[in-house]
Amino acid sequence: MTQITETELPHWPPVNPARSPFALIDDAERQPLADRAVTRVQLPTGATAWLVTRHTEVRQLLRHQAFSSDLLRPGFPLLRPLPPEVTADAQGAFIRLDGEAHLRLRRMLTAEFMIKNVRRIEPLIHQTVAEALADLAAAGSPADLVSTFALPLPSKVICHLLGVPYADHDFFQSRSRLLLDRQAPIEQIQHAAQELRDYLRSLIDAKQAHPDEADDLLSRLIRERVEPGELGVDELGGMALLLLIAGHETTANMLGLSVLLLTRHREQWAILRDRPDVVPGLVDELLRYLSIVRTGLFRVATEDVEIGGRLIRAGEGAIALLSLANRDPGVFDDPEGFDPYREAHQHLAFGFGMHQCIGQPLARAELRIALVELGRRFPDLRVAVDPQELSTRDNSVVFGLDALPVTW
Repeated sequence: MTQITETELPHWPPVNPARSPFALIDDAERQPLADRAVTRVQLPTGATAWLVTRHTEVRQLLRHQAFSSDLLRPGFPLLRPLPPEVTADAQGAFIRLDGEAHLRLRRMLTAEFMIKNVRRIEPLIHQTVAEALADLAAAGSPADLVSTFALPLPSKVICHLLGVPYADHDFFQSRSRLLLDRQAPIEQIQHAAQELRDYLRSLIDAKQAHPDEADDLLSRLIRERVEPGELGVDELGGMALLLLIAGHETTANMLGLSVLLLTRHREQWAILRDRPDVVPGLVDELLRYLSIVRTGLFRVATEDVEIGGRLIRAGEGAIALLSLANRDPGVFDDPEGFDPYREAHQHLAFGFGMHQCIGQPLARAELRIALVELGRRFPDLRVAVDPQELSTRDNSVVFGLDALPVTW
């Protein structure tokens, strides 16, 4: 076998964006990754890491206790150097913690996002969808589905659940997008993160100074966790920051891409109106096929571990590529095809293991309700431009569309 030097390693993330919103990676970039489950790649920093692309091996990596999410650990596969003043606390997200430190905070949120609790708030989701549909109709045809429907809907829901004023949505949405932009200047990202932390800290301080019986998540956590001393205010701020960003960016981008995909074939769009019973499964297939977290989940090994026949040594970075794992032919028949009737529940769009997305029941409910009601209200909805003309968020941690002009 020919020995590959590090200067010839595939680059990650890809140098060339995919030609279509539905192609997860450009064919030329994908080819070097096709033959192995685990491949060494070169990062923009010049460091190397292991890219794990198959379903079985991605699950193995994400559930293994020897892979850390702490980006401050030596060897963590960073896409750009961290400024020296960055600390774990400054990241404001317990998803960067490992083991019991992570579980302690995660358990405080688990009950909030259990399926039975999400079902209790489905009337709120229905109401919010109805309001967003009314706004879309009022905007008139053609309209931008992203700004008029896909983004406001999850933003309003997560603001209601957290107790964050939706009137401030322009502020936190603009900062959120900066935080997810892989090419934004690091100084701008730091400034945006600090603005969000300051905003949430002021909100928490106000709720503490004027306690009431409000039933939003922040108020409950203040009463039940902060005041008894189980949770620090900074920790609560980190939770709120994570939920606020993840709670609207992911679902908003999924909605825009889902509409673009389903409206390509009228029989698929008609499913939303005529077969709402199959839409829960359809949502899973959308999550599998679109896989909006396309750069992967980043880890660093804390001990030597063999994955897919490759020895990943302690201190080496590893990237679990959810998108290609979701198109693994060993798990999914015709994985490059979209099948609205596929049983796709094995997909990894929400991750796997102890860091699996805690808000997935809420995301599924929002997608299901939003798509069904959109299909009913606008049965003739179609994209108003050539899909090749659409601007995509290739440099964002969460892939999506900048806008989606639609008509009906």
